[in-house]
Amino acid sequence: MKLKKKDIFFQTLENMADTIVQAADYFSQHVSNLKDVTEFANEMKKFESQCDTYTHTIITELNKTFITPIERDDIMDLTTSMDDVMDGLEATASRFYMYQLGQPDEYIVQFAEILRQSSYEIQKAIHLLSQKKLLAIREYTIRLNDLENQGDELLRICIKELFAKVSDPIELIKRKEIYERLETTTDTCEDVANMLESIIMRNS
Repeated sequence: MKLKKKDIFFQTLENMADTIVQAADYFSQHVSNLKDVTEFANEMKKFESQCDTYTHTIITELNKTFITPIERDDIMDLTTSMDDVMDGLEATASRFYMYQLGQPDEYIVQFAEILRQSSYEIQKAIHLLSQKKLLAIREYTIRLNDLENQGDELLRICIKELFAKVSDPIELIKRKEIYERLETTTDTCEDVANMLESIIMRNS
């Protein structure tokens, strides 16, 4: 018996989620012990380019497909929010390169772990979306909201610590921007969760 081919939109969204997981894993594994910041930034750029390719595939398919498995706007908004997660990871890695940042501190490592966990929640949710198991997605959107709250709290702690302990203004500016960029990326993970919640509401 021939297996039914998976819908191009769901397949591409799954591929995108899988790439985000690979990128977040790589980011988390290497950020705690940055030996070669140039290679680190280049590898993250490759993941980001791959996600851009998937985004382009979805736009192309939307332009030529009359009937889509869920609302066209939902597909586009979900794609954009996932692409924003990847962009946030890559933009942070590029800052490490541009600023020639030394060894990342414990807060950057903690942010990386929050983002790694968030990427897995996104991946699980997207694979459930492909299976049309909409209500089961809620478990992962709730978890994404919780991880974003952890990111908010971590930002408050590390900014307070930064101003208390770092006197060099250049170093302070560099660290502050990286902390804020990482926290913003946890926000984009929550945006994915919110987009999934609206899909659940409209389709269940």
